[in-house]
Amino acid sequence: MTSRFTELAVDCHDPERLAAFWCEVLDFKVIDRSEGKVEIGSWVPSVEDVRARQMPPTLLFIQVPEGKTVKNRLHLDVSPIDGSTEDEVTRLLGLGATKTDVDQGSDRNWVVMADPEGNEFCVLRTLAPQN
Repeated sequence: MTSRFTELAVDCHDPERLAAFWCEVLDFKVIDRSEGKVEIGSWVPSVEDVRARQMPPTLLFIQVPEGKTVKNRLHLDVSPIDGSTEDEVTRLLGLGATKTDVDQGSDRNWVVMADPEGNEFCVLRTLAPQN
């Protein structure tokens, strides 16, 4: 018997808004909705697929009444695949992300950002082929 990492749950005020933002960031689709919850992913989970192998986790946005008060202890890292890190940061700013400072210093090769509800995430080096 074993377990699989299947979802990462994110508390938020507006699950629809945050799911839409992350769908744009990650090219994910909404795979499930219920009152106060939206789940997004790159695939639709099935018991058979999960039992057969470790699949990419989905993101589950859950509506909660309280707001975010401190830096996240867990965060997502994203890597651009079609362009430079700088181009991706510009794209994410256009989607509603903001640059943020978590005392990371200025000599880092990644950019710390926050989604529309203030959850920190990092944009790492590009994985796009270099000319």
